[in-house]
Amino acid sequence: MQDSNFSIQIETIELPDGITLECRTCGPQGAPSVVMLHGFPQGAFVWDELSQTLAAQGWRCIAPNLRGFGGSSQPPQAEQYRAKHLTQDIVALLQAAGPQPVEALIAHDWGGALAWSVAATHPHLMKRFIAINSPHSAMFQKALQSDAEQQAASAYMHYLSREDAAERLSANGFEKLWGFLRPAVGDASATWLTDDLVRAHEAVWARGLKGQCYYYQQSPLKPPLAPDDPVMTLSLSDSLTHVSVPTDVIWGLQDKALRPSLLDGLEAYVPHLQIHPIADASHWVLHEQPEQVADLVLRALHRA
Repeated sequence: MQDSNFSIQIETIELPDGITLECRTCGPQGAPSVVMLHGFPQGAFVWDELSQTLAAQGWRCIAPNLRGFGGSSQPPQAEQYRAKHLTQDIVALLQAAGPQPVEALIAHDWGGALAWSVAATHPHLMKRFIAINSPHSAMFQKALQSDAEQQAASAYMHYLSREDAAERLSANGFEKLWGFLRPAVGDASATWLTDDLVRAHEAVWARGLKGQCYYYQQSPLKPPLAPDDPVMTLSLSDSLTHVSVPTDVIWGLQDKALRPSLLDGLEAYVPHLQIHPIADASHWVLHEQPEQVADLVLRALHRA
């Protein structure tokens, strides 16, 4: 019989502002906590395998569906997906995890965008931060202002910002959404997409895509459409960009949307930094190289 400490449980956590986050949890109650944040267009299920690995070694893992995803709250107003509200959710979740700082905040893609901010502004809530193919805001801002390759790679953000983006993504069996996931290193079919993962993605999408698209609509960090685009003069303060906690960055170098150049000079904002490039992986490194990612996460958790 499977140890119940290593099976995935569904819990709903209500935050002080009335937002509820549907969480997938794993591991013994009262054990040191690890919080994991997913990105677009996925859900908390992406952490199941890693959660079970960590739970077997004594950690309690908490992976929420972010606001707007799956069974978590989906406010209808676009402005409810501004960064200040999204990061507030994460701060409240970390506080709810227990009186001690969590052992690590681990995040991918949009989850990482939020987590970089929380790591900078609330370092006391975590002992370590682990980012997986998710750029630091200042590095992303600079690239959007001056790096033509990254500007082109991020052009899809404007499509996802359209008012009708959710309807377009839902059409024809989520055809366009699958286009985000299926291009993979050396295999256009993305062999990591098992039948179980296909069903898990579609179960999240079926709950609604509008809120997910609002993440892009409300973000000021998008490629410029004209020389006077607001992103060209955007400035981020040191208090929002300096990350003092020990940080590991795991990066699939074949990421088509987030280029490896986003790592160049990152140590200026993150003094306690270790970067772990993975050559034969894309943006979906968590699925493509799960054992390597798990090994790097475990090393980070055990590091003094």
